[in-house]
Amino acid sequence: MSTTWSAPGRVTLIGDHTDYNAGLSLPFGLDRRTSVTVRRADEPILRVRSDSPGAGPVSVPARVLELPEPPAVDGWAAYPIGMAWALAQAVPGAIGPFEATVTSDVPVGIGVSSSAALEMAVGTALAELFGLDLGPAELAAAGQRAENVAVGAPTGILDQTAVMFARRDHGVLIDFADLARRAVPLGLAAAGLGVLIIDSGTRHEHGTGGYGQRRAECAEATSVLGLTSLRELGVDDLDRVRPRLAPNVFRRVRHVVTENARTARVTELLDAGRAAEIGDLLTASHASMRDDFENSVPAIDAAVAAAVDAGALGARLFGGGFGGACLALVPTDRAEQLAAAITAGVVAGGHPDPVIRLAAAADGPRREPDPG
Repeated sequence: MSTTWSAPGRVTLIGDHTDYNAGLSLPFGLDRRTSVTVRRADEPILRVRSDSPGAGPVSVPARVLELPEPPAVDGWAAYPIGMAWALAQAVPGAIGPFEATVTSDVPVGIGVSSSAALEMAVGTALAELFGLDLGPAELAAAGQRAENVAVGAPTGILDQTAVMFARRDHGVLIDFADLARRAVPLGLAAAGLGVLIIDSGTRHEHGTGGYGQRRAECAEATSVLGLTSLRELGVDDLDRVRPRLAPNVFRRVRHVVTENARTARVTELLDAGRAAEIGDLLTASHASMRDDFENSVPAIDAAVAAAVDAGALGARLFGGGFGGACLALVPTDRAEQLAAAITAGVVAGGHPDPVIRLAAAADGPRREPDPG
């Protein structure tokens, strides 16, 4: 027998780089999905294949599931094989040899969490195939372990949690102090609004570079200030702690603290059915990431500026940053016009044509009809 599950990508409406600081985030599931079909293998191997260009089949011995450390696998296959290893660590002896086939239309490298979509599709498919008694939160935790240990990317659990608990037409408010979460009605369609996803064409990698440095700077601030997490600070505390921190570290702290406040306010407005009022908070979030967290790039700054100048209610970089994509909150009846204006503004700034599409909030993992 075989089973097929799919999982969505993720867009953070607001609340980035708050997850590993015990803060607040408000993501939603992207209406692009990764599907994984799995079946038991006839030989003692784990074999994964993908329809992506250049992603040939990869096989490893099934015995790697019993090892305390994940197998050394390069490239895209580290995610599904790492997920299988993480599940085997959570439920020893439950997973056997399998073959998996991956198809996806979730863009890679733009900050919409193609990795978590793959991990959660693999996780839910293997959970059914091998009868694993694991809930959504446990699958999300296994996905984070796979990404941290098997892939070597120092990410938090935002992406996996957002994917597992995504709900159509809703965001997922996640409080990373205790991983509490709840669905938040976005109300965009009722307000005549939509979200444009603007791919800058600049790619990023979480396994290297600035993402890990920013995490280290946040950890440094937590240590210097004698805190358990940056969540213990409010906006009113910033002037008090500033003299104790190096200037760049203080800026990182200021982003996290003010981003928590913005996320809380956006949630309040959405709960009240006032989606049209969140735009300025989105744009302020981008300015904070650009100036304080310093994880934006010129092509994305140009897209955000062009979007706001053209009449978007607000726009911001989302995801890990250092490339990727931004979003713009726009009236749906002007989405095409605004997309053209954004493209013109970005190109005028000397950057490549962005890829722009209207996105919707989608459901989390689901079982798909068996192929054939």
